[in-house]
Amino acid sequence: MSSSTRRRRYLRTAIGLAAVLVLSVVGAGAWFYHRLDSNITTFDAGGVATERPPAPVPATPGAQVPVNVLLLGSDTRDDGNNALGGGDEGVGNSDTAILVHVYADHKHAVGVSIPRDTLVTIPSCKLANGSWSKPRNDQMFNSAFSLGELPKGNPACTQNTVEALTGLRIDHTVVVDFKGAAAMTDALGGVDACVPNDVNEYGIQLKKGMQKLSGKSAVDYLRARHGIGDNSDIGRMRRQQAFLSSMIKKVQGDGFSLPTLLPLADAATKSLTVDEGLGTAMKLVDFARSMEDIKLSDVTFVTAPWRFAGDRVRLVQPDADTLWKLLKEDRTLDGQSTAGTGAATAPASAGASPTPNAPLTAEQAAAPITVVNGVGTAGLAGSGAETLKARGFQNVTLGANNPGKQHTQVSYDPSLKATADQVTALFPGAGAVEEPGSGAITVTLGADYRAAGTQLDSVTTPPASPTATTTAPSGVPTGIAENTRGADTDPCADLTFGS
Repeated sequence: MSSSTRRRRYLRTAIGLAAVLVLSVVGAGAWFYHRLDSNITTFDAGGVATERPPAPVPATPGAQVPVNVLLLGSDTRDDGNNALGGGDEGVGNSDTAILVHVYADHKHAVGVSIPRDTLVTIPSCKLANGSWSKPRNDQMFNSAFSLGELPKGNPACTQNTVEALTGLRIDHTVVVDFKGAAAMTDALGGVDACVPNDVNEYGIQLKKGMQKLSGKSAVDYLRARHGIGDNSDIGRMRRQQAFLSSMIKKVQGDGFSLPTLLPLADAATKSLTVDEGLGTAMKLVDFARSMEDIKLSDVTFVTAPWRFAGDRVRLVQPDADTLWKLLKEDRTLDGQSTAGTGAATAPASAGASPTPNAPLTAEQAAAPITVVNGVGTAGLAGSGAETLKARGFQNVTLGANNPGKQHTQVSYDPSLKATADQVTALFPGAGAVEEPGSGAITVTLGADYRAAGTQLDSVTTPPASPTATTTAPSGVPTGIAENTRGADTDPCADLTFGS
């Protein structure tokens, strides 16, 4: 046999093996997608209100648009969920609601937690018998999900309520029950979480400290309210935000490959209820892949500005409406546009002004920053610290008061100049001065900062009871800034509303 004949045979064999491999993969993939499709439960689109906020218009033909996704956690005990949550079977409420706004650049996202006890107007909603309810004022937000006592809850009613509350059009709604949360954390091999204290109440047993949680322990962490942290729903939401951040980090660390996504999708779809726009496995995977360019550092969580109203919660105005307006305009929480953000991440030329909304590097986010009250007004340093944290700086501490300062000043070690430029940009009019050998950055807030209208913060006025509404020098309303956490924040930080 000639060498050319052998080469042709080897080539035919190789092509044949490749063809068999491709066909087997495609066949297995089709089978798997069919399996996922059969897992997925969708809710009736007929329950979505006919009068809705307008859909966003592309900036240019063919351009991407923002996407709003409503994530709901159902505490139903039906369908075997009582084995994880305890209690009697029933439709239950949605005690977890996070509105995720994916910016048009698909490189940034913000998740807005809406407190379950918020008093809202529940608009007309479709009931099980096909009739529509009358609007109801001053209702607990989480009761929209159980309105009409539909077997799988009423996610369309919650979606209608969020659209009426925010003026934002919800593109997709996803409901996850206890079993879904347990299955997804198992599929990920566990999620890192920080437990503030030992918990042994209401059938929930958790140990204090950082640990990897999955299955029932993950569900316990997500649903626990009594006996953990400050015993509040607000504290529970902060833990949920930290947990979701860890999940995002785990998925991104494993990669957006099919071997990673498909087992997770298989686990999730068995206990998900979604709108018809996400009603197939391909749509779910495609949607997940559209998020793969979003870095953890470019994800922010914020709790809608709130205050206690007796045993309930009311949103603080105009801060809450400012938040909705920012999202409708596809702007970041400090009012910046995300258009062209990719270019802003390139190193700035020498002498160029810092871009206020440029993503922080890991080193910048971890830089040690001390905030000093240079006026004496109670709570001033704490307000400045919240401004820095809202921007993404993680290593922020309060220094001793040093009153008598008229002008805000940022002093910095020369090795931290690039970071100091980003800090200075948050305090308009602030001066900057080198302090060789300090190894840190110090922000001394002067009387000019107070004149900008900063309200007292959690040092003297706990965020549990915000009253006045003002704007911090960064342009972020205080009610937003003090309720914000970056997804890359230390998972053990800010897990209670009084911290």
